[in-house]
Amino acid sequence: MEIRSLNQRFLDIVIKSPSFLNQHEMTFRSILRERFSRGKFDVSISVSGDAAADLKLNKEVAGRIFAALRSLQEEYAIPGQVDINSIANFHDMFMEADISYDMETITKVFEDAVENLYQMRSREGHLLVREVKRLVDALGEMNREMRARSAQAAPEAATRLKARLMPLFENQEIDPARMHQEIALLAGKADITEEIARFDCHIQQFNEVLGSDGIIGRKLDFLVQELNREVNTMSSKSADFDVSKLAVDMKTEIEKIREQVQNLQ
Repeated sequence: MEIRSLNQRFLDIVIKSPSFLNQHEMTFRSILRERFSRGKFDVSISVSGDAAADLKLNKEVAGRIFAALRSLQEEYAIPGQVDINSIANFHDMFMEADISYDMETITKVFEDAVENLYQMRSREGHLLVREVKRLVDALGEMNREMRARSAQAAPEAATRLKARLMPLFENQEIDPARMHQEIALLAGKADITEEIARFDCHIQQFNEVLGSDGIIGRKLDFLVQELNREVNTMSSKSADFDVSKLAVDMKTEIEKIREQVQNLQ
């Protein structure tokens, strides 16, 4: 038994085995599905030359082949003699190996191989979780920087907006209260406070899922999408250079997390 696995978003199993074991392929697949929900698995099952095997002959089929050859020879006056050598080329049609095997033993060996693979991948997974946790903590710190920068950027944006509007109305009487109201309305459209808060919630959920048992890969896939969506909104709403620059850095970290999460079951 040889099982090779690669990280993959979905479960893909390819089994290569002797033909006499084809009827048991679903058994092998079921054993793998019980242990793994994601990944590409290449299974190779081979039998040594010492395996006990007998030849099984289908004499009825061999007889029909012989009769067909004799008939062909008579109809077209083909010279020569139809003998055992004539039908030997058709041996695949009437001869097969009758191999005796113990399926219980084969299944046990396969289960042992799957368990060894599972333990190896579990050790790798624990190391991977630590790396993802480090990246998520760094992302949380970036979001705290984003909160601080956003709080500073809002009044700065309002001041810049007011400075641009005043020259347009310098020769006209305008209501200062109305001016402040319009400026506040425009500045509010650029506010990213809600996105920052939701981002924090997604980070908290991410850490909770990382610390839980069971199948977590697909849940983390979804949370990565949500994190990316919030950062994209922050970047599009804010006209502040520092906010945009920080959003780019956050998206870079999210991409690193996304690549690692696809390796987690």
